Amino acid sequence: MIESLSLSLRRAPLGHLKNVPAGVLQADLLHALHRGEIEVLFQPQFTCHSDAMTGAEALARWRHPTLGEIGARDLFAIAEGAALVAPLSRHVVARALDEAARWPDHLTLSLNITPEELGDPRFAADFAALIARSAVAPARLMLEITEDLLLNNLLQAAAALQALRALGFRIALDDFGAGFCNFRYLRELPLDALKLDRAMLEGVPDDPKALAVLQAIIRLSQALDLAIYAEGIENEAQRAAVAAEGGNYWQGFLRAEPMTSDGVMALAQAGAASRAKV
Repeated sequence: MIESLSLSLRRAPLGHLKNVPAGVLQADLLHALHRGEIEVLFQPQFTCHSDAMTGAEALARWRHPTLGEIGARDLFAIAEGAALVAPLSRHVVARALDEAARWPDHLTLSLNITPEELGDPRFAADFAALIARSAVAPARLMLEITEDLLLNNLLQAAAALQALRALGFRIALDDFGAGFCNFRYLRELPLDALKLDRAMLEGVPDDPKALAVLQAIIRLSQALDLAIYAEGIENEAQRAAVAAEGGNYWQGFLRAEPMTSDGVMALAQAGAASRAKV
């Protein structure tokens, strides 16, 4: 996930925020949540075989009045220090659902789930109730969890995910390849998809070893009946290699940067018009 919010939950804020006192950022975030200043952008996703848009991943952004844009990674690191991960996540999910309700029904929405949420025994029931109050069917939702933060209680997480999957949600293991690639998760968790971190595409297709690793991971995913999403696609050679090896979906700056919900709908309409001419 592209600036995946879950990559950062255990890290201190970076870049232009490192000299800002943590207490200031945390207080500002609390006020920003109350004022509804945290916005949601969407990273479009495309099918490998036809390049049609299939959905988008929700990404949080904070346009701080003095510090400028703060991305999901730093935003959730600040939230963790302020014990605001749960309310921030609920805010992002609610905003994303409101926007996705306006999209064509064939477009899916990917939502990041934090370890704090999975560690809450009430999470599955509370999340299902939240979705039930929305206009987005569970079948249109992909819930993404990250391997690098999994999981203090794997059995509890697996039970929560299984309960959600039974209600029609799909589950993806995100940022695969960014951490230690714990293959136990592929066996223990009820997964529908594997999202390859951009690190897995570095050197593809020119580096034979990088290409061999990609091929092996895709073959493993196929054996486990998991869809493959490739993240961080920045050039046509990468996209073509993923498609040639049997990948299913991709996302990245090659085709689209994170955009507003209106941008998602405009892109979907443009794609539909283009296909109608063929």
